[in-house]
Amino acid sequence: MHSLLACVVVFQLASCSQPRPSVSFYYWKTVFDLSPEEHAVLSANNVKRLYVRYFDVELSAGKATPRSPVKFASKPDGWELVPVIYVKNEVMLSNTLDIADLAKKVMTLVGSINAHEGLAAASEIQVDCDWSLDSKETYFKFIEALKAAGVKTISATIRLHQVKYVKTTGMPPADRGVLMFYNMGHIAADSSNSIYERATAARYTQSLHQYPLKLDVALPIFSWGLHIRGNKVIGLLNKVDDNVFLRDPNFKMKAAPFFEVTHNVLKLDHYFEQGDRIKIETVTTTDLSEMASDLSGDLPGRPGEIIFYDLDNFNLKHYRHEDDFYEKISSAF
Repeated sequence: MHSLLACVVVFQLASCSQPRPSVSFYYWKTVFDLSPEEHAVLSANNVKRLYVRYFDVELSAGKATPRSPVKFASKPDGWELVPVIYVKNEVMLSNTLDIADLAKKVMTLVGSINAHEGLAAASEIQVDCDWSLDSKETYFKFIEALKAAGVKTISATIRLHQVKYVKTTGMPPADRGVLMFYNMGHIAADSSNSIYERATAARYTQSLHQYPLKLDVALPIFSWGLHIRGNKVIGLLNKVDDNVFLRDPNFKMKAAPFFEVTHNVLKLDHYFEQGDRIKIETVTTTDLSEMASDLSGDLPGRPGEIIFYDLDNFNLKHYRHEDDFYEKISSAF
């Protein structure tokens, strides 16, 4: 009994001795240009690193092709940038993919963007790909090819199902993973929240302590709306919340999280018919505190970094009650 208690105390002391996770953000726009509010949040939360979406890779005419490379309207002075490359799974499923060639082209384009903007060479690249059973072998070889092409550190995004079923889905040969703790449910016309639901998360988080790759954590600070007609979701409305519809007489709030369309109307570049519904899915401050509390009990060790998705004025306005809100969430791990 005494030896068991001693082990528990030693474990707790070891956990407490680890520095609290740092705060970082994803920047997911095609033009990098920080607003005054975004600057203020980064400063208030001692942010040193930004994960910037550099470009997507998708198939075009059967070839892996970069899309929408980032442009810099302002210099990211004062922050370390980690280029994030979003690779569609269709690329990794291609039978004609030249893995080594793609890795070299990714490195060349990242280097070209940095050189054009006068930025330091990237010491880390993050790859974001929701690989499948059919694509995992190719995807893992692609990560190895990036290492061979000269990337010093590679991080890879990890979904909850890839943690729970790691024996089947495999583990990417990255230096570390980033657990994407959101988008864990199905996009549906019912009252569930596809971004985050505690009960859904609990079905996966018990497997975290067995995952062999070091994990940091990405948390959501975004909201969106689902356009529903009949009982079918027919559209996704990015960056919307209740306030977008509350003052519009063409929409009437029903039982949360739903609005009902009262008149045919064109809004947000979408055509809404009378009788359609809008479901708002969001993440509250309580949700974020809950996530930190639950994950801190399930992760095998304290993460080194908490990355919030994503840095944008629209998202930030929902968490303005405390200047250092993101640091407080991070310190709860």
